[in-house]
Amino acid sequence: MTSNSLIYIDGKLVDREHARISVFDHGLLYGDGVFEGIRAYGGRVFRLDEHLRRLYHSARAITLFIPITMDEMRRAVLRTLRHNKLTDAYIRLIVTRGIGDLGLDPRKCPKPCVIIIAGRITLYPPALYAKGMDLVTVPTKRNIPEALNPCIKSLNYLNNIMAKIEATRADAPEAIMLNKDGYVAECTGDNIFIASNGKLVTPPCWAGALNGITRAAVIELARKKLGVQTVEDLFTPYNVYTADEVFLTGTAAEVIPVTRVDDRVIGAGKPGPLTRKLIGEFRALTKREGVKI
Repeated sequence: MTSNSLIYIDGKLVDREHARISVFDHGLLYGDGVFEGIRAYGGRVFRLDEHLRRLYHSARAITLFIPITMDEMRRAVLRTLRHNKLTDAYIRLIVTRGIGDLGLDPRKCPKPCVIIIAGRITLYPPALYAKGMDLVTVPTKRNIPEALNPCIKSLNYLNNIMAKIEATRADAPEAIMLNKDGYVAECTGDNIFIASNGKLVTPPCWAGALNGITRAAVIELARKKLGVQTVEDLFTPYNVYTADEVFLTGTAAEVIPVTRVDDRVIGAGKPGPLTRKLIGEFRALTKREGVKI
């Protein structure tokens, strides 16, 4: 992101240096709000409508009223990209509860705040896509769905950040988070897939996984394009260690192979054939699908 980039805040585009929100905004004070991370490729915003639907569903789940319609939000995203002259970008779309007092009561926040940031992101170095990445399983457990449903993409990411800190201390770029029952839920910022005996498995959302947009695209590609049986099911770290292939998916990460977990070599110790095919299919999908900027 350049120093002269423009940030959308409540209908206005302002210079990055002048982009401000109140210290009394409950998004800052309590993580009370929702967000989306979205990608644009070659002048098209990938699965914009799916991201917007998830944003509005997350907001509805926490009784947060978004003050503009979905169509208006779509136009605001495209307007922000055009004014920043971006055709390949990472877009962060944020809706906070808005300004309130120092108490928790959301009724004291009469006007939600809408923020759109458009820039660029490189989550992992290119070498990891060629050779695969290392993961560790961390002690921090995924929030239980009964406390905070994983389908809500909220601003309160402290659970994930605690796990990320543990991964960083272990010198690993990502970490596997287990749910309270010891099953694999997701990683700190990505969904996880394992491939065994020609079958692809990813944790179900009710077990603690975010219903990822890239995750859904990969499931669709595996089933319809490659004819691979793909299911949502529970599995443990043992199933990860003994898998033929492991990979992660996410808006920023796209599809990235995993070749070592907790010092166990996965499969042949290099990105497997199914992972490589899905990387290629996903990249091709992003080039032909999306809302034109």
